[in-house]
Amino acid sequence: MADSQIEDDVALETPAADVFIAPSVNPDLLFTGASYTHYSAVPHSLQPTPNPDAASSSEKTIPGPACALGVDEAGRGPVLGPMVYGLFYLPLPLSDPLLRTTHHFDDSKVLTPTVRSNLMEKLCTPDTDLYTQCGWAVDVMSARDIGANMMKPAGTYNLNAQAMDATIALIQGVYKRGVNVKEIYIDTIGNPATYQKKLERVFPTAKVTVAKKADSLYPCVSAASVCAKVTRDAALEVLFESYVKKGEGDGDEEMSGTAEAGQETWGSGYPSDSKTTGWLKRNMDPCFGWGAECRFSWGTAKDMLELKGMAAKVEWPVEEDDETSRLTDFFSAEKEQDGDELGTWFGRPVGVDVF
Repeated sequence: MADSQIEDDVALETPAADVFIAPSVNPDLLFTGASYTHYSAVPHSLQPTPNPDAASSSEKTIPGPACALGVDEAGRGPVLGPMVYGLFYLPLPLSDPLLRTTHHFDDSKVLTPTVRSNLMEKLCTPDTDLYTQCGWAVDVMSARDIGANMMKPAGTYNLNAQAMDATIALIQGVYKRGVNVKEIYIDTIGNPATYQKKLERVFPTAKVTVAKKADSLYPCVSAASVCAKVTRDAALEVLFESYVKKGEGDGDEEMSGTAEAGQETWGSGYPSDSKTTGWLKRNMDPCFGWGAECRFSWGTAKDMLELKGMAAKVEWPVEEDDETSRLTDFFSAEKEQDGDELGTWFGRPVGVDVF
């Protein structure tokens, strides 16, 4: 890829300078490295209504309008920050006119950072048409949890499996909130046909469509991509601020991640971004590497940690004891006769004549 193309891609992935901090951004959980989900309130117009003519308990409510639901992700490839799965739903008849014609939603990767931030702000502003007619949710998968799952010593929980579980859980959460979902559109993970068949088994009452470039083809997926991307953008800014404040508090310019000529952020978080790799090199702890914002399972982080002199190596001493020994061996009769301390910890055994 040409350098100019890389620069353009990085610019589109970098958060806006004044990115909108959506309600889906939880600083406390981000700082601890925890993953979490956030659901917007279900618009009143989409909620089920009581049925006064109900003949049975199963008919107590009348479903709300049939809705289209889209799911997309942001931040699959970065070494810094969370991967965010976004979900968006609205009445079927409004999908094209509201999202495409009125508000011009599109794949977040082709929208400028400022445009997608403004769209998210409108979605979260009471009394706007987006706020009153649409609902959304996100699953924020922290860098810490992504790395830990991918580096499990037994049974790796790969990124595709994590993404599939996040998608299913998000959709199930919308159903539990009473939304009448009839059509589901998802940007694919791997083979679209295989992914679609699995989701059809999980959600048999909805028409499921899984396709490549779904974020450009289906308006509800475009809107979901904006929710995911702006949440990730804002999360990156919040996480970076913790380093800025640390630098301001202890006078350590290097740890603050700032340059003398001004505030230079860690960029987009992608390995192809020179600002990201530069920040990682300047702010690596010699023992622990980085904080919960870094995906330690990524090659970029691994390579830096393994460079000679860049990180402390821990060597565990080899035990000289018999590896086949059991805990019960310490309590055996032989051990006790040898004066083993554990064997006589509670006193020596006595004969029945004592009683």
